[in-house]
Amino acid sequence: MRCLRPFFIVLCVVLLTPLAQPLLAQKNKPEPLTETQVDQIAEAGIDPNQRVILYTKFLNERADTIKSLTNRSKSPARAKRIDDELQNLTALMDEFGSNLDVYSDRHADIRKGLKPLPDETQKWLGILRALIGEPSFDEARKEAIESGEDLADQAKRLLSEQTEYFNLHKDEQHQDRAEPK
Repeated sequence: MRCLRPFFIVLCVVLLTPLAQPLLAQKNKPEPLTETQVDQIAEAGIDPNQRVILYTKFLNERADTIKSLTNRSKSPARAKRIDDELQNLTALMDEFGSNLDVYSDRHADIRKGLKPLPDETQKWLGILRALIGEPSFDEARKEAIESGEDLADQAKRLLSEQTEYFNLHKDEQHQDRAEPK
């Protein structure tokens, strides 16, 4: 029986490790918004234009933080901070994209908030592309660029769709959502 004890321990570790990994992944998942930013989004409530403007503002802040970190001398702490900021930027862009999908499905008139977004996404992508990749954050940089490109495409497409839709449905302009008729 003593001979089997190490075998059972190894077997338990092998079988339980895959179950623990999702829990570890949840713990390391970046939180893209600070508590204050979450409160600001909540205060914007159901005003989709205000929420779009806030997300754009928060993404500008993240991009500016990344840009400011590029001027610092290389160090493991700097690389870790850039990696964290890139992951947060990516998570925030993905969350913003999900919100845009919801507003699009509702036919909320968000053209006012969307108009500056194509230019802003190009600014963010410029910062990300100018960032010289280092092994410690290159993967996060590539993911951020991909997410930024997706958001840029989505913003252009959505602005075009919204312009077309509200030209046809003038009575629904400036509404937070299209009401069933």
